[in-house]
Amino acid sequence: MSQITQHILMIQPVSFRFNEQTAVNNYYQKVLDGLSPQATQEKALSEFNAFVDKLRSKGVNVIVFPDTKEPDTPDSIFPNNWVSFHRDGGIGLYPMCAENRRTERREDIFDILVDDYGFHIEQIHDFTEFEEYDRYLEGTGSMILDRENKYCYAAISERTDEQAVIQFCDVFGYKPVCFTANQDVNGERLAIYHTNVMMCVADNFAVVCLDTIDEIEERTHVIEVLEETNKEIIEISEEQKQHFAGNMLQLMGDKPYLVMSDSAYNSLSPEQISQIEKHCPIIHSSLDTIEACGGGSARCMMAEIFLPKSK
Repeated sequence: MSQITQHILMIQPVSFRFNEQTAVNNYYQKVLDGLSPQATQEKALSEFNAFVDKLRSKGVNVIVFPDTKEPDTPDSIFPNNWVSFHRDGGIGLYPMCAENRRTERREDIFDILVDDYGFHIEQIHDFTEFEEYDRYLEGTGSMILDRENKYCYAAISERTDEQAVIQFCDVFGYKPVCFTANQDVNGERLAIYHTNVMMCVADNFAVVCLDTIDEIEERTHVIEVLEETNKEIIEISEEQKQHFAGNMLQLMGDKPYLVMSDSAYNSLSPEQISQIEKHCPIIHSSLDTIEACGGGSARCMMAEIFLPKSK
């Protein structure tokens, strides 16, 4: 199945904490009162390790790289924002909004994937020059890729620039499906910072919060493309989206699984769970500290590796 992979890259945190730079437009982040930076890191590390163990127990090949103390990268636990790996051996490197997230990009990881794990890298496509123009595209946070049908879904926001989306699509051969997705913040409708908090595309289905797409024509277009590509649409509410129910990823282990946090799973109705389980079983893990301080969840923590293996 070309939509899902068995191989993922995860970054083990060493200094995870609330990142003030990203909190400007990530309305999911919260300061956890009474939790010191050290306690935050310890809790996040414990959640991370339990999550990795759970994935590995189901046959997912999790390649873990420990983060480094220097430079200071409090959000390094979310590698899917700076890199994507593709079947043709291509890698995408992405322009990041927060300055302290730009140093998360580590090309030393690519050498290790080649030398130690036998992956083949054909070419690195570097989109980071967009940063010079204050335009951003944060990897598979900004873009939900239907890798099989070559559609790229992107909710345009401060962190997801439409020109950058189009350039990505030109380079990797995708068709863009751009729209605006909003959420209620203190009585205002403000842009959702990452597409992957309101949408997940799996092999035969898609989990999506259609209520966030206020423009009816845009919403209709998203539905049409999903239906045309034979995806069963499983709708979630804005309230469920707040619990990261859109932030899911389908992976191949000993069979296909849909991966999410406990918070996301617990927000789903029995009907939604059975809709998903018609297609594949669910893996869920507690990521409460990571979600609260980092404003990201299970999907953000996993960068899928689709690279071919060296002959």
